Order: sequence, then structure tokens, then C-alpha cells
Amino acid sequence: MPRRLRLVELDFVASAPVRLSFTAELAAPPGAVYRSLAEEVESMPAWFAAVTAATPTGDGAGRTVHLRGGVRFRETIMAAEPGARYAYRIDETNAPGVAAMLEDWVLSPAGAGTRVDWTMAVDGPAACRLAFRLARPGVGRSFRDAMRSLDRRLTAAGRP
Repeated sequence: MPRRLRLVELDFVASAPVRLSFTAELAAPPGAVYRSLAEEVESMPAWFAAVTAATPTGDGAGRTVHLRGGVRFRETIMAAEPGARYAYRIDETNAPGVAAMLEDWVLSPAGAGTRVDWTMAVDGPAACRLAFRLARPGVGRSFRDAMRSLDRRLTAAGRP
């Protein structure tokens, strides 16, 4: 059963009790990376193994995302700056314990490619916060694998 989470704003990414931040560099340019994140939402399962389905909602104002293991999210897009930033707040989830959550993807040029800085900001009871802190290595591995897969996909397609 989905639960409504606390509705946070973009500044939550800096103030959340738990912030998992990761960085990767891709050969693909920022515009192509942004399109994959923000515009070609349904392609996400092809490059992010943890995602089984992703669908835009509300004419692009939100998304629904399903993860392996049955976790589901209903999200609201909080920032959509082509080639630079994509952020969304999780409004509803079936994941236990989470009280508030926001994810922020910041893209910046890195030579001919893109530096991707991803932050997952979370709040919840102490047990939830501990679980996310303990999950950091696995989340980081999942992010790095997704970025390698996305980069291979984009460079193989020769996407500008």
C-alpha cells in the first residue's frame, strides 16, 4: 500500500539527515545524459538495472518508478534544467520507514563528456536512516554500474 511522504523542497538535498552522494564521469555530453534521465524516462530499465519500469506522469511533471524487489515510487519533478540538473521528490512509496526523500542529479561538462553528481536525500525514523547509511556501498555500486551502462548506450548510439 503506498504511503504519502512529507513534501520537501529542493533545499532538502542539503539538509536531509541522510545524504548519499556519488559521482561519475561519462564520455557522453550533458545533453544526451539529461535526455536519458529526464525525457526518455521509459528507457531507464535498459541502463539502470535496479529499475524495472519508469513512466512519465502528468505530461512530464512526474514519474512512477518500479524497482527490483517490488519497491514503487510516485515522484514529482522539482528541477528540470536541460543539460544541467534533474531533481525529483518522492511523494508516495511502498518502502517502509521512509518519511521524506528527494533525488538530485547535477550534470556538468567534463572535457568532452559529463560529470554526474547524484544525491539521494532521505529522512525517516532512526532505523530507516541507519538502513540507508548501511546501504551506501550497494547504492554506490548500483549507481556506478548504471552510469557505465548509460555511457555505453549513449556512446554506442553516437548521441550528441
